[in-house]
Amino acid sequence: MPHYTRPLAMIAAALVLLPATVVAQKGKPPEKGAKKLYCWDQDGQRVCADALPSEAAGRKREEISARSGMRTAEVQGELTPEERAAQAEEESRKRLEAMAEESRRLTEQALLSTFDSEDDLRRVFAERVTLVDNSIETARYNITSLREGLVSLLRTAAERELSGQKVPDKLAADIRQRHAQLLYHQLLQRNFERQRAALGEEIESTLERYRALKGTPAGRDAAATQ
Repeated sequence: MPHYTRPLAMIAAALVLLPATVVAQKGKPPEKGAKKLYCWDQDGQRVCADALPSEAAGRKREEISARSGMRTAEVQGELTPEERAAQAEEESRKRLEAMAEESRRLTEQALLSTFDSEDDLRRVFAERVTLVDNSIETARYNITSLREGLVSLLRTAAERELSGQKVPDKLAADIRQRHAQLLYHQLLQRNFERQRAALGEEIESTLERYRALKGTPAGRDAAATQ
């Protein structure tokens, strides 16, 4: 047998056994009571010590074996109230974005599967449009009626004053009440008109989205149904 057979066989055996040995050492848990270093960031600087001071107990840190120099653990620090609030806000934002995206997806599916034309889609808004328009007309009618009544009361009060008579308390109270009612219905009218404008914008944006989903130019779908 050649003289180099035994050394080659020994080297081969060592190469076979080496990976198992390394893996065994890597997976071996740190010995109880083994010394370790603690490293954390403080005031923008990296700080390491063989004992963890109380003021650093709540900080994010790494634990390093003093024997091997390998990191053995990473401890997350305690969050400040501000950090917890920011984390909760971020999680809430992500949930709301996911919900909004799902709502948009379902709405788009409903638009495509429910309505065959723009006219069908417009009919969905017709009841709301009619309701708001009627409210505006009612407010206008009430304003006209209240204004005419107020003018009549003011004329009566003026005539009494011109004739040297005292304006009765009831007449003065009626004037104040009618004026307050007039202001209230004017406010109602403005609110109804704002609702109508917002509804018109909603209708147009919905129709535009519907056209985009169907790939239909503006006016083409409505013309096709005539």
